[in-house]
Amino acid sequence: MSINRRDILNFTLLTASGASLLGLRACTRSASPRTSSEHVVKTNKVTKGYVDGPFGQIHYYEAGDGPAIILSHQSPTSARMFERIMSPLSAYGLRVIAVDTPGFGNSDTPAEPPMISDYADAFLSVLKGLNLKEAHFLGHHTGAAILCNFAARYADKVSSLILNGPPLLSAEDLEKFSGVKLAPKPIHEDGSHLLEAWNRRANYSAGWTDKVAMHRRLVDSLWAGDAAWYGHNAAFKYDMKIDALAITVPTLILTNTGDDIYENALRLKALRPDFEYVELEGGTHDIVDEKPIEWSAAVANFISNI
Repeated sequence: MSINRRDILNFTLLTASGASLLGLRACTRSASPRTSSEHVVKTNKVTKGYVDGPFGQIHYYEAGDGPAIILSHQSPTSARMFERIMSPLSAYGLRVIAVDTPGFGNSDTPAEPPMISDYADAFLSVLKGLNLKEAHFLGHHTGAAILCNFAARYADKVSSLILNGPPLLSAEDLEKFSGVKLAPKPIHEDGSHLLEAWNRRANYSAGWTDKVAMHRRLVDSLWAGDAAWYGHNAAFKYDMKIDALAITVPTLILTNTGDDIYENALRLKALRPDFEYVELEGGTHDIVDEKPIEWSAAVANFISNI
């Protein structure tokens, strides 16, 4: 299915008050959103739920109906990183399910730091709890690592895979990070640890000026508490190359030129030239917040053409 650029622009104006699709490159086919105001209002409704998982309950957000796409967030935030795309992505006729990784958001925390494969197994519980035999899957940063492992091991449950900002670490990176000792951040009496956390987050997102979104991301990180380091710990110990070479399902590499691991996406593109590839211009690793309309169009376009 396809629509012309005028249709895309009309949808953009309706859902984002004038945001444009000019940042989208290397994406020549387009899915068709449902553009009536009635439908957009309907898809703005986001529901919440829980399923049982290997570490306790797993929390998720859901919007829309149709083929399911399950989203896995970056570390150390939560599924709230996808809140700005729940409506525009579901408007393409997708059932959008954003999952809090165990230990983050409102999901229960594992007793010990999990590995990437442990996190991946939690997504089996999501499918089972939602009575889904298979789904499209999208992971961002650490979430991309988790779903890369999932797709390599459970291909029959994956309709397609989107790796957004995939952390394909080089041999040198893996060696460097193997010696990194991650641990809970200290809490200071004067509350200065909060300012330290804010500055640290701002430094990782140079050029990002949306303070509301930045604050939300910081709160999510603080909410994870002593388990906030679990996701990065798992990602730093994971060699994505092995699983990336084993993937057999339709796969899209989605990135943006301002992502701090943009080069990693290019590395994966070179490793798997058969994967489809789309990059957005600029942004940071918070591209989902920064360009929700362009991002949603790229995702829906890929799925619609499988």
